[in-house]
Amino acid sequence: MTLKDKLNTNKIPEHVAIIMDGNGRWAALHGNERVFGHENGVESVRSVVEGAAEIGIKYLTLYAFSTENWSRPQAEVDALMGLLVHAINNETEELKRKNVKLSMIGDVNSLPGEVQQKLNWSIEELKDCNGLQLVLALSYSSRWEITEAMRQIAVDVKDEKIEPQDINKELIDKYLATNGIPDPELLIRTSGEARISNFLLWQIAYTEFYFTPVLWPDFNKENLFEAVYDFQNRERRFGKTSQQIVS
Repeated sequence: MTLKDKLNTNKIPEHVAIIMDGNGRWAALHGNERVFGHENGVESVRSVVEGAAEIGIKYLTLYAFSTENWSRPQAEVDALMGLLVHAINNETEELKRKNVKLSMIGDVNSLPGEVQQKLNWSIEELKDCNGLQLVLALSYSSRWEITEAMRQIAVDVKDEKIEPQDINKELIDKYLATNGIPDPELLIRTSGEARISNFLLWQIAYTEFYFTPVLWPDFNKENLFEAVYDFQNRERRFGKTSQQIVS
């Protein structure tokens, strides 16, 4: 029996988010520049998307580029943006064949024009797909997202579109970049690091974390199945006691 066969199909997480970490270290271990790791990480994205679709995950959010990543060496940033354009060009038809819908969260206006154009093209090409929704977090950070949400709420209060007493969790959810997307039930981080790195801070209040030492270019759908299997063997209490959950 394979690990995939062991999964309880009634307990598949609806939304899985992944912090894809370790490309640079993987490249160094192979005696190459960091961009070599990013290039090989594309194959891991392909494998994980395929695996997520196979087991019925509905939303897969990949932390592809943070707002903090803009401070990396310009050559690496340029290479990453070029790789992104190349990957979108190459993968869109395959995503369509697999019925995968694409969306993006992040500061889209900070991305190079060519990247914005390709993203918009791919999102449009895949808009009628109704299988797995692949969410790319690009030029994204949670503090950026929450700041933008609070700014817009303040504007709408000033314009008398909402009243201060109307502000609650549900309203804040609507102002976030993830509006319409359920909170992740499982967050995976590769490469052995055990931190969140400014990712979906509001949304992961009750998310299960899974940290693995596997570097991202070595991560594949079998590793995803392992993470989901681990998730299925946890007790999620949401502030309640074990006895309350059982009863």
